[in-house]
Amino acid sequence: MKRDAFSMRIRSYGARGSVPVSGSQHLKYGGDTTCVEIQGRGGATIIVDAGSGMRRLGDALIEDGRLNIHLLFTHCHWDHIIGFTVFKPNYLDDFHITIWHHPGFQGDVRTVLEKLMHPPGFPIRFNRLKAGFAFREHALAPFAIDTVQVHPIAISHTQPGLGYRFEEDGKRFVMITDNELGYTHPHGHTAEHYARFARGADLLFHDAHYTDDEYPRHAGQGHSSCSNALGLALAAGVQRFGLFHHGPDRTDADVDLLVARCRERIAAAGSPMDCFAVGQDTDILL
Repeated sequence: MKRDAFSMRIRSYGARGSVPVSGSQHLKYGGDTTCVEIQGRGGATIIVDAGSGMRRLGDALIEDGRLNIHLLFTHCHWDHIIGFTVFKPNYLDDFHITIWHHPGFQGDVRTVLEKLMHPPGFPIRFNRLKAGFAFREHALAPFAIDTVQVHPIAISHTQPGLGYRFEEDGKRFVMITDNELGYTHPHGHTAEHYARFARGADLLFHDAHYTDDEYPRHAGQGHSSCSNALGLALAAGVQRFGLFHHGPDRTDADVDLLVARCRERIAAAGSPMDCFAVGQDTDILL
């Protein structure tokens, strides 16, 4: 497809939560943790989270020769940053990486990465990386990365963090993970507030870590049930809804069952919304 035939391209390189997994039961949706790439019309490469899927993304960027990278974090729990250590562009001097962060919600991201790459946890220190790095702070107000407008929102999680809405040429992609809709954590919002934030989005990825049966045992731990996430998507009237941040014990068959149940509920509601589960190879054009 010609580049001018779409606005944004969204590719997932990791949709798993908590810890990477492997094995024959995780082939369809993959076992890598959170890492999503947004490519704008102007060619900007925007990465959200540095989970274990970031390793494969790095290989793709090197192959494509895309040297200018923008990196955002939802928050700095281990499953969202562990891939940074094996991101090959970090070790090449022709890459330039801009890391955007909000200190009030994510802390000092540079310090987090320096601690991540510090003995005995990792053999190569951050200050030995060859890529050019720039750290840029942003507020909760919208800001631009090339041709893409970025709208942050605080998530309802055990650690403060951010979700994002990306807009370009009238298209809207919303990514809100590690967001508990059944419990409002400090800094977080109500489900109704998130529904307004995602209103009419072309595509929504939202945390659906727990089944309805599991959620009561884990209430307050920072993740949503699949049912609550679907309720948000329906209330927001999004066009496509992707279940995201699959629990590490969730097999492909388990995820398929969740999608089937969601589709039944969508049909019963008379909604035209498309529902699917995000995998580590999901590739969507808007």
